[in-house]
Amino acid sequence: MTPLVIATRESRLALWQARHVQSLLEARGHAVSLLGMTTRGDQILDRTLSKVGGKGLFVKELELALEEGRADLAVHSLKDVPMDLPAGFVLACVPAREDPRDALVSPHHDSLASLPAGAVVGTSSLRRTVLLRALRPDLRIEPLRGNLDTRLRKLDEGHYAAIVLAAAGLKRLGLEDRIRAVFEPDVMLPSAGQGALGIEVRADRADLLQALAPLASAADTLATGAERAVSRAMGGSCSMPLAAHARWQDDGALRVDAAWGDPSGAPGVVKVQVVAPVSTPEQAQALGQEAARALREGGAAVPA
Repeated sequence: MTPLVIATRESRLALWQARHVQSLLEARGHAVSLLGMTTRGDQILDRTLSKVGGKGLFVKELELALEEGRADLAVHSLKDVPMDLPAGFVLACVPAREDPRDALVSPHHDSLASLPAGAVVGTSSLRRTVLLRALRPDLRIEPLRGNLDTRLRKLDEGHYAAIVLAAAGLKRLGLEDRIRAVFEPDVMLPSAGQGALGIEVRADRADLLQALAPLASAADTLATGAERAVSRAMGGSCSMPLAAHARWQDDGALRVDAAWGDPSGAPGVVKVQVVAPVSTPEQAQALGQEAARALREGGAAVPA
């Protein structure tokens, strides 16, 4: 069996994610190695992603490795994958998802409510910024870029009273004890695809599509597909404060919650919820598009 090469960013979290997929493939008899790469998104840390090209900066170099045949597949955090991939590439697989929620990390405060007025909270996510301001308009929200370890170091050095991170990354790296509180989705709605991995391959690699199929979670593929459909229909990017989260109900229907904030910083958040039976990718996409329509009807604006 021909060895497979996984292209990955070189941050500790990205390497964990790639090694996780490597172990899943090796358990099925494949020989797998890693190709570590530094992306433009990792190099540019003095500006927000929305000002330098968006989350696609984290995947372009990895896609080039796929295109040139230096790697067979790329493992991404799904929330970093643009909603529309370049021609010739496909999202082949979404494995079982980790915790999709946001987490509050702080050395001295155990909840958002316990932060004093004017406390500095770090995040470079426009979504988190808008939702935090809706919850606590008295806080100072300041930019925070860098990989997970860099963000934690800046917190520990006293630059922030608290920071908000994805719970999934902390759990994957064994740093769950740094979490002081998690935000339930009804309080702070996650980003589309948060907590999930996305495995990207060239569209002409039928052999890889077959090899990766057993790694996919059907339920999480449909849920994240609905979330990404919301973002795609809204023209979602790093310059739009947009949240979308899908969860399965006890009756088997899929519920999608979505929220939109004004990129200019105007107060107020548009929130919607839609529910429908979903069993196919087409139905998941349709449900996400319905949520996007509801956002627009509620006053959310789509970029021109």
